Amino acid sequence: MRKTRKCAFCGKEFTCNSGSQRYCSEQCAEAAKAQRKKRQQDFLKAVQPVIDIASQEYLTFSKAAILMGCSRQYVYKLVNEGKLPASRISSRMAFIRKADIEKMLAGNPYHRVLPTYKPLTPSSLSLKKGRASSKPARKEDSVQNIEPLEYISGEDVMAIYKVKKSWLYVSAKRNNIPMCKIAGKNYYSRKHMDALFGVPAEIEAITEWLTTDEAVVLYSTTKESLRTQAYRRHIPTKREYGTTYYSKKHLDDIFRPDLKASDAYYTTTEAAEKYGMTKSNICVIVKTNNLTKVKVGVQNLIVKEELDRIMASRLAQFGAYRLQ
Repeated sequence: MRKTRKCAFCGKEFTCNSGSQRYCSEQCAEAAKAQRKKRQQDFLKAVQPVIDIASQEYLTFSKAAILMGCSRQYVYKLVNEGKLPASRISSRMAFIRKADIEKMLAGNPYHRVLPTYKPLTPSSLSLKKGRASSKPARKEDSVQNIEPLEYISGEDVMAIYKVKKSWLYVSAKRNNIPMCKIAGKNYYSRKHMDALFGVPAEIEAITEWLTTDEAVVLYSTTKESLRTQAYRRHIPTKREYGTTYYSKKHLDDIFRPDLKASDAYYTTTEAAEKYGMTKSNICVIVKTNNLTKVKVGVQNLIVKEELDRIMASRLAQFGAYRLQ
C-alpha cells in the first residue's frame, strides 16, 4: 500500500512512489531548488560586506556600524562622547581604525554577576587568560580568586537607607552596583550599597533635623537661600524617601535665631521703622560710625545700645542747630 505525504513546498497531499520523495511534482522540486539557491545567494550578499570589512584596517562610519552590528548614528555618538577615536582626513571624510574598535570593546567586558560573588576584574581575567594558554585553568583556581559578597533585597535597601524604589534603580544602574535576580526579586551588594548610601558617623550623631519647609518658616528665609547656605557652609544633610533634611544645630549657628529674638539687637528694618529713616540711611550711619553688626544669614543685626547712642547724639546736635 502506497503512503501519502504532504509536499514540502506547496503543502499538498500526494501519493509518493518512493520513501525519499518530498515533492508532489517536478515543478515543486524545481521551485524548491530555486528557493534554496536564492537563500544561499542572499546569505552570501549579507556576509560578503562583513568578510571584506574584516580584511580592512581603516573603516568608514557605515562599515564600522556593520562590523559592530549597530546603527551609524550610534557610532557617531560613541565618537562624540570620546569612547571611540576617529581620524578626520577632510571636511567630509573620517575613518575609524578596527584596532580602536577592538580596544574599546576589550576595555568594557561584560561581567556576569553571580549571587554571593564579586565579578572578576580585568586584571584577573588577563591573568586567567595567560594561564589558559599554558595549561587549562582549574575550577579551584577560579573559585579562590572570587571574593564572596553579601547581597540584600531591594526592600531591605529601601528600609535601611531610606531611599525610594525609583532612586534605588537609577543609582544602582548609574554606579554599576553588583546585583542578581532570584525568584523575580533584585538583590544588591551590601558592601557597595554601604559605600553609596552609607551615612557618615557625624551625621548619625545629629539628633535634630528640619525639612526644607520647616527651616524656611523657622528662619524666615527662602528655599533658594537655604540651599545656597547648605552648599557654601557644608551643612550636613540627609535624604529619606525623597525628602531632604538639614541639621538644625548647624542652621542655628548660621541663622542665629537666639540673636534675632534678643532685645540687644536691631534688624535694619526695625531700626529704619523706629527712627523714620530708610534702610539705606541706617546702613550709612552704621558704616560711618563703625558700629558693631552681626551677619546672620542674609540679614545684618545692629547693637541697640550703640545705635541708640549715635541717634541720640545726632538728635542733640540737630536740636542745638535749630536753637541757633
